[in-house]
Amino acid sequence: MARTIAEINEKIKKGQAVVVTAEEVIGIAKKKGVAATMKEVDVVTTGTFGPMCSSSAYLNLGHTNPRMKMGGGRVYLNDVPAYTGVAAVDVILGATAMPEDDPKNKIYPGEFKYGGGHVIEELVAGKDIRLVASAYGTDCYPRKKLETLININTINEAVLFNMRNAYQNYNVAVNVGTRMIYTYMGVLKARLGNANFCSAGQLSPLLNDPLYKTIGVGTRIFLGGGVGYVAWHGTQHNPSAPRTDKGVPTRGAGTLAVIGDLKQMKPKWLVGTSFLGYGTTLTVGIGVPIPILNEEILQYALVTDADILAPVVDYSDAYPNRKAEVLAEVSYAELKSGKIKVNGREIPTASLSSYPGAVEIASTLKEWIMKGEFLLSDPVAPLPGIESGIKLKPLDERPLP
Repeated sequence: MARTIAEINEKIKKGQAVVVTAEEVIGIAKKKGVAATMKEVDVVTTGTFGPMCSSSAYLNLGHTNPRMKMGGGRVYLNDVPAYTGVAAVDVILGATAMPEDDPKNKIYPGEFKYGGGHVIEELVAGKDIRLVASAYGTDCYPRKKLETLININTINEAVLFNMRNAYQNYNVAVNVGTRMIYTYMGVLKARLGNANFCSAGQLSPLLNDPLYKTIGVGTRIFLGGGVGYVAWHGTQHNPSAPRTDKGVPTRGAGTLAVIGDLKQMKPKWLVGTSFLGYGTTLTVGIGVPIPILNEEILQYALVTDADILAPVVDYSDAYPNRKAEVLAEVSYAELKSGKIKVNGREIPTASLSSYPGAVEIASTLKEWIMKGEFLLSDPVAPLPGIESGIKLKPLDERPLP
């Protein structure tokens, strides 16, 4: 048995599509079997809600009177610098950007209370943002200074564009060193005092489509509480990562670049986030529908936390020094139990991503589809898969001439 996305969309329009979350489909298949589930289920929805660096917003602020060439000048949004090297009034605000007067880690560990991710959250919430700009002035753009308030309703475009989101599996971070350390994986206690992970596991989008059979460029998704699209494969996309017999990667593998209208989104699903001793970022909500086109795709969507293995990596030495050392592989079932065993020691675990949030995203996307408010889209191009031969390369640190 097989079906097409067009056929599923017709069922969605008629209110006849059967849509379940990636969590729900596991129980259905256990009870009814794979063949019966294939006949019954049209779409499986996924979700993830966690901190995602490589997130940003690009904004068109609108022209001043007289005109001002902010491109090449300086723009600050609530004291956070935005990138201006694009055009006169187009700017890019990165989630990890921070005010220039933030002491950062001069006072260790730095608190990093406010950054680009927080500005994005406040912009989406409709709050006024203080815009301060300076420029060098030209004949056609004579103005040199600007200080005003903007909000999401007063600017022309506000677009979320994230170059690397929804990582397909990731490290479990530990610290074998002798002092506490502060990382983008959170605070890690010395001598294997704790273990932090960051994935929704069995609900995570790319773990339900591990070989990118249905997710590609142009896939319509839930993004930040609104509708978005997969724009490209994300940076550091690594399809050649080792995998289990079921195709599930056991290391960080695929990633997504995503885009969507920030004006449709909600601050609940775009949250400015601070990491003690590390910096700022944005916690992003993403949900991807998996059309059940055939039994093979359904089998992939039946992945459970017990099927997904993640590498345990030491962030005191191996990670910062790019050592290919893995202390252990543990399943997400073990991670979510609250403890794992590494080197014979029992270690408490904690997740940086929200599984309840992922469940809510998958359930919300399910509701949108069942109400006919969200149709599936055929990808216009596939993501690079295992056959692409893509492998991550380190920076080529050549000496200057």
